[in-house]
Amino acid sequence: MTKLLLFTLALAAAIAQETPTERAAAHDVLKKMDDLEKSLNVPSWVTRLTASNAARDQVVARARELMDSEFLALSDDITKHPEIGFEETRSVKVLTQSLEKHGFGVTVGVAGLKTALVAKYKSNNGPPYLGVIIEYDALRGTMRPFHGDQHSAQGPVGLAAAIAMAEYLERTHTPGSVVVFGTPGEEMMPPAAKTDMFKAGVFNGMDILVRSHAVSATTRPAPGFGTCCLNIDGVKYTFSGAPSHQMTPWNGRNALEAVIHLFNNIDSVRSSIRPEARIQGVITEGGAAPNVVPDRTQADFYIRYPDEVYLAQVREFVDNAAKAAALSTGTKVKIDNYGNLRDGISVATLGEVGMAYMKRYGATNIVEEPGKPQGYEETGSVSSAIPGLGFAAQTSTAANHTYEMETDALAEIGHKGFVVDAESMAALLFDFATHADYRAAVKREFDGIKVLFGEYQEALKKAYTAPRVPEPK
Repeated sequence: MTKLLLFTLALAAAIAQETPTERAAAHDVLKKMDDLEKSLNVPSWVTRLTASNAARDQVVARARELMDSEFLALSDDITKHPEIGFEETRSVKVLTQSLEKHGFGVTVGVAGLKTALVAKYKSNNGPPYLGVIIEYDALRGTMRPFHGDQHSAQGPVGLAAAIAMAEYLERTHTPGSVVVFGTPGEEMMPPAAKTDMFKAGVFNGMDILVRSHAVSATTRPAPGFGTCCLNIDGVKYTFSGAPSHQMTPWNGRNALEAVIHLFNNIDSVRSSIRPEARIQGVITEGGAAPNVVPDRTQADFYIRYPDEVYLAQVREFVDNAAKAAALSTGTKVKIDNYGNLRDGISVATLGEVGMAYMKRYGATNIVEEPGKPQGYEETGSVSSAIPGLGFAAQTSTAANHTYEMETDALAEIGHKGFVVDAESMAALLFDFATHADYRAAVKREFDGIKVLFGEYQEALKKAYTAPRVPEPK
């Protein structure tokens, strides 16, 4: 089993990067990462930490009890009352009430975000600092908001693990502090809430951060750097024209034509952009009446690429497409880069131990091989600075962002997966809090990968050379 796990981790590292250019640039870096992983001997940590431990089992049992007696019902309640990002006032209220009931002091409205919160246990006792991230925003649907990503359960899962761990630390006078972070609007930008909270120093001092997220299979990431959904620039292009009657359109300047040209211009340069790029846009404003020349339009884009280095070139293509659209139609364009998602860091010392616990507590539909490296939160900013893990036990048979996944949040498959996540999260937090040498191993792996990520980005800068276009003669 130990040899198999070592081989699996090495294989995952070898195929971690998503394009041939990335893999070539990362060749030396991945070799160094493989050496780092071998030196950590992650399988020995899995064996040691998951061995029989009565104190850990008590913490896990308490997390399960909290889920069964209180928090599965709370998850169902939030599922049935979905609220989109940055408007999750009811969800924050019921979560705050539960936190205060169990001895946490809660501050709502941190980092200038009215539905962001920080909750600290009343008897926190210095380091290590154990952070739990919870989310609660629903997806924006065409018919209604809906919890098609099961964020409704992330708060209850995180609270069960946090309360069980905090009570143990207090009862046994073990050093450690538990802090819960409520991060709104994960499904939307602007703003990228975790990034804004990170920049405001909300996560400062944390030694570990954990969270959960809905999935249709039980997974964990390979060690390394990456993101679930490519690196993203969120950009709005707003065109300003001049109104006139549509019978005399020469008296105006048509902002709708400009935004249409933007899409056409992007299509015209796709052959000059690497095929792994994803340029996804919608027109959010297109005019008000067919008999008036539209004087204001707007398009919202997610511009994606597997790494942020070449993403800068893709972004330049799209910005230039917008500028050209404005120039050719006599309009003006405002470019607003309102948010971004970037690579984060994942570590095997947390991922493999977390997977072992999910298996132990009954997770279903298990993917044996690690997935691609990715941070435990989508913005990359937090997971590239603080080690952590996103727990992902199967909670649905449906794909993410579907009404079927929302239905599963209320069903046995969802409830079972949520309990597994809470138990596994509590177990990992126990190990991290009570084993100083394990904390040191996690830090060594995280710090080593962070250095290698810097080397990788420098290699990519050399790989992505843009052609020199001469002046016409």
